Amino acid sequence: MKKTRKKKLGNYPYPSVVFTTTLALFIIGLLGVVLIKANKLKDILKSNIEIQVYLNKYTSENERIKLEKALASKDYVFKNPDGSAKVTFISKDSAAVGFVEQTGEDFLNFLGENPLLDAYVVGIDPNFFSKDQLGSIQEDLKSFSEIYEVAYQENLIEAINRNITRISIVLASIAFLLIIIVVILVNNTIRLAMFSQRFLIRSMQLVGAKPSFVKKPFLSRSITYSLISGILSGVIIYFLLNWSYSYFEELEVLFDLKNTLLLFAGIIILGVFLVFFSTLSALNKYLKLSLDDLY
Repeated sequence: MKKTRKKKLGNYPYPSVVFTTTLALFIIGLLGVVLIKANKLKDILKSNIEIQVYLNKYTSENERIKLEKALASKDYVFKNPDGSAKVTFISKDSAAVGFVEQTGEDFLNFLGENPLLDAYVVGIDPNFFSKDQLGSIQEDLKSFSEIYEVAYQENLIEAINRNITRISIVLASIAFLLIIIVVILVNNTIRLAMFSQRFLIRSMQLVGAKPSFVKKPFLSRSITYSLISGILSGVIIYFLLNWSYSYFEELEVLFDLKNTLLLFAGIIILGVFLVFFSTLSALNKYLKLSLDDLY
């Protein structure tokens, strides 16, 4: 007759704890990646919003250069990575050439003169993207005597703001629900794991071990397992991101190294926090139970 190997007293089910915690942190991390990509996409959309500033017909070259410097100094103008302002001058001659190339109609021969105006295309900082802020920017630009007209796609900007708000609400709701589910999942897993340790805890109490002495090995082990789970979930997300970039190169433009590293660090910290306090809560429970309640 084949002998069955008896399970040792206090045999901690670490594989299930590590697996469940890794899975939970992976889900949270995956949502974090989606939030980072969505935020990056939002910034890209906002940074591509531009205002067209048309100059008066009789603006001199010196006045134009002075105006360009004034525009570049404004806080609401987008700054390129090299620190330069996103202010592009388009002369009426180059605008006419571009119009002819796009439409195929040479209106210069028909009209006998170029009716277009010199203009600046001004990139707007993403922090100045609301309807009220853009309205204030428009009024500020109109205060320059060299400027004839200020125009931007108001309907497009309102649509972008409206959709960003809706997406943010949906993602925030999903994030809230997932966090609750993850907390419950990890907490229940730890409680089940500590349930298998209840007689070991009682044995340690019977030989006179103080509560702090009983808690120490379990809490230190919980930190170790949570660190392993956090690192594993981070590694899985890292390889998943690399795989997605290899198949969809367009996604690389949404890569945000700083926030991605912060996300990985946050996953590890969250894992330690959840497992540690779930373990502590379960320990306090079993330390207070009587022997009859353990069965």
